[in-house]
Amino acid sequence: MIVERLAGKRIAVTGATGFLGTALVERLLRCVPDCELVLVVRPGWRGADERVRRDILRNDAFDRLRAAADADAAGSGSETFEEAAARRIQAVAGDVTQDGLGLDEAGRSRLAACDTVIHAAAAVSFDAALDDAVEVNMLGPVRVAEAMRAAGTSADAHLIAVSTCYVAGSRRGAAPEQLVDQSPFFVDVDWRGEADSARRARADAEQASRTPERLAALAREARRELGAAGTPALTAKIESLRQRWVDERLTEAGRARATSLGFPDAYAFTKALGERALAETRGGVPVSIVRPSIIESALAEPRPGWIRGFRMAEPVIAAYARGLLKEFPGVPEGIIDVIPVDLVVSAILAVAARGPAGAEPDVVQVASGAANPLRYGKLVDLVRGWFIDHPVYDDRNQPIGVPEWSFPGRGRVARQLQRAQRTLDAADRALTSLPLRGRRAELRVRLEERSDQLRRANGYVELYGAYAECEAVFGLDRLMEMWDRADPADRAEFCFDPRVIDWSDYVREVHLPSMVRRARLKMAPGGPTTESRPVRLRRQVLDPERQLAVFDLENTLIASNVVASYSWLATRYLDPAQRARFVARTLREVPRLLALDRRDRSDFLRYFYRRFEGAPVDRLDADAREMLSDLLMAKSFPAGIRRIRQHRRMGHRTLLITGALDLVVAPLRPLFDDIIAAEMGADGGAYDGRLTSAPPTGEARYQMLADYAAGRGLDLRQSVAYADGTSDLPMLEAVGFPVAVNPETKLASLARRRGWLIEHWSTSAGAPAKPLPIAPRRRREARPPRHRPAARLSRAR
Repeated sequence: MIVERLAGKRIAVTGATGFLGTALVERLLRCVPDCELVLVVRPGWRGADERVRRDILRNDAFDRLRAAADADAAGSGSETFEEAAARRIQAVAGDVTQDGLGLDEAGRSRLAACDTVIHAAAAVSFDAALDDAVEVNMLGPVRVAEAMRAAGTSADAHLIAVSTCYVAGSRRGAAPEQLVDQSPFFVDVDWRGEADSARRARADAEQASRTPERLAALAREARRELGAAGTPALTAKIESLRQRWVDERLTEAGRARATSLGFPDAYAFTKALGERALAETRGGVPVSIVRPSIIESALAEPRPGWIRGFRMAEPVIAAYARGLLKEFPGVPEGIIDVIPVDLVVSAILAVAARGPAGAEPDVVQVASGAANPLRYGKLVDLVRGWFIDHPVYDDRNQPIGVPEWSFPGRGRVARQLQRAQRTLDAADRALTSLPLRGRRAELRVRLEERSDQLRRANGYVELYGAYAECEAVFGLDRLMEMWDRADPADRAEFCFDPRVIDWSDYVREVHLPSMVRRARLKMAPGGPTTESRPVRLRRQVLDPERQLAVFDLENTLIASNVVASYSWLATRYLDPAQRARFVARTLREVPRLLALDRRDRSDFLRYFYRRFEGAPVDRLDADAREMLSDLLMAKSFPAGIRRIRQHRRMGHRTLLITGALDLVVAPLRPLFDDIIAAEMGADGGAYDGRLTSAPPTGEARYQMLADYAAGRGLDLRQSVAYADGTSDLPMLEAVGFPVAVNPETKLASLARRRGWLIEHWSTSAGAPAKPLPIAPRRRREARPPRHRPAARLSRAR
C-alpha cells in the first residue's frame, strides 16, 4: 500500500511553490501522516522558511487540513495546522538553476537523509525565454541528481523527475512510454551545445539591446507611455522595456529552435533534452520519469476544481467567453489530452511507493487520451454550451454571446486577429494626438485594452495552437499496469485511472465554475461602483494620525491650469482691443505650450512663469484673492472639496502640492493643513519671473512629499494621493492608495493596468461657463513709477 510504503520516509520536493508541487505537499501531509518533507525552495528576500509558510501553506489547497487541525486544537489543545506542518516540514534554500542547487552544508545534510526526491520544479511557461527554459528544464534534473550524489544520499535513494508527454514532439499517432532517445523520431542533438548556445543568445541579445538605435527606440516608447513622468520614472521604464525586449528575443529564439527540431515550443524541447541529459549524467542514481499531459484543475482532491494559477486552457477559454476569440485552431476529432492534477499526484506517489523499476530509468505517462479521450470538438461544444447558459457580462452589463467555432487552421486565425489589431492600432494613433481627459480618455483606454486583449489572443494562438492540433496518442501501459496491481485501499485513496473521468461533468460542473472564479469573469450584471471604494480604502488605514491625504490642484480639484490663471491675471486691466490681441497670441502659442508640457513639466513651468517678470507683488496678490471666486471656485469640483473635508474630519492630515504659483493658491490655504507650491522671487516690490527652487513636479514632487511625511511622522503606505497626469506618477506610486482623478489618457491606461482607483469629478451644474479665462475688466490704478506696468503680464514671451 502507498501509505505503508511511504510511512516514515523522508521525501524531498522541488517546485513546491508551483501548481503540481503544492498539490503534492498537501496530499503527503494529509494522506501520509508519518512522512517528513524537505522542501527545496528559492529563498527570495524572505528566506526559505517564510516562503514555505506564505507561498505554500497559506494556499487554499490546505483549507481542508487547516480546518480539521484547528478544530481539534480548539477542542483538545492539540497542534494547530501551522504547528503540525512546521514539525513535519524542513525548508531548504536552494535553486535548480545553480550548480549543487546552491545548498549550504545544512541543506546538503537534509538532502542526504532523503529516501525519495521528487523533482517537480520547471519553467512551465510556454513562452519562457530560451536560456531560462534551458537552465531549469534541461539542466535542472542534472543538477538535482548531481546534488544527490554530492550530498551522499543512499544508493537506493529514488529520484522521480517530472517531465511532460509532449517530449514526443509534434508527431501523429502512438507515443509510447519510452526514453526520448529510443524514439525513431527523436533528432539527436548535443544538449551541452544547446545549453551553450542559449547562453550565447542571451549575451547577444543583451548587447543588441544596448545599441544607440535600440535605446533611442525604447526611450520613445517609454515617453509615449509615461509622458512627462520625470527622468527617474522614464529611465526605469526604459530599462524595463529593454529587459522585456531581450526576453522577447530569447522567446523567439526558443520557439524557432524548438520548431526546427519538431517540438511545439521551448518547454517541450528543453524537457526532452532534460530527460536525455539526466539519463547520461545520473551516475547511478535510480531514476523514474513521470510524464503528465496537460495538467488541469482537480477532479476531487483537495477539492473539486482546485487550481493554482492559470494553466494552458484557462486563458483561451476566458478569451472566448469575453468575445475576443471567435474561433481557435484545432482538429475537431483530435484529442485534447487533459489530466486533473490530483490524478497526477496519485500517480507520482504510486511511483514513489513502488520505487525504481530497474537499473535503467523508466517512464510512466499520466494522460487520458489513450484510455478516455476528450475530443477537441466535444470540449468546444461543452464550453460553448456552458457559456450560453452562464454568459459573461461586459462593462455595459450586457451578456456576451459566444460564437460557434469552425475549427480553422492557425494561419487563418492569426490573420484575422492581425487585421483586427491593425484597425485598432490606427484608431489608437488617431486618438493619441488628441488631449483627452477624464471620461473622454476612457475611449482610448478601452481601445488600448482591446488591443492588448487581441495581442494576448494572438499569443494564445501561437503558444497553444500546436497543442490543439496535436494528434499524438500517449501510451499508458505502465500507468495502467500499476493501476491493475493497486490495492483496493490505494484505488480509493490515490486514484490515477483516467477512465474515471466523466468529461461532461468535469468540464461543466468542476472545471468551468472554478475557472470563472479564478479569472474573475463578470458573471452577473452590475458590480461595485467607484464611489464605494474610497470608503473601503479609509477602513484599511491603521492609524489615522499617521495618514496623509495629498491632492494635486489643476484638473484634480479645479478644471483650470496655470495658463488660465495667468490669462485671468494678465487681462485684468486690458481694454477690449488689447484683450483680443492677447487671446490671439495665446491661442497661437497653445501647440508649443502643450508640446513643452508633455515633454517636461518643470521646463514648461519655468518657461511660462518668466512672463510674470515685472508684475507688482501687492497688486498680483490682491488680484489672486479676487480670482479665487471668479475663476478657481467657479471651476472647482465639488466632489473634490468634499473629499478634502472628509479626510480632515477623519483626522487625516491634508496637503495640497501643486506646480501652480503660491500667490495663486494662497486663498485656498483654509482648505488644507499645508500647501506646497511653486514660489517666484521678487525684487523691489515686483516679481522677477524666476522660481526660487525646483517646481514641485515629477520626481521633485515625490521628494518634497517624502520629506514632508518624514518630518511629521506620516506613513505614505497608509496615505492617499489624488492626481490627474503622468507627471504625478512618482507621487502616486509613493502612496499606498493612489487615485487617478479625471486622468489624462496615459494615466488612465496605467491606472487601469495597475488596478488603481479612477474617479471622475466635475464642476457644479450651476457654475458659470466662460469660453475663455478672461478677468472682469478693472480700471488701472495709479502705480509707483519704479514698478513696471501691470500690462507687462499681457505680453507673450
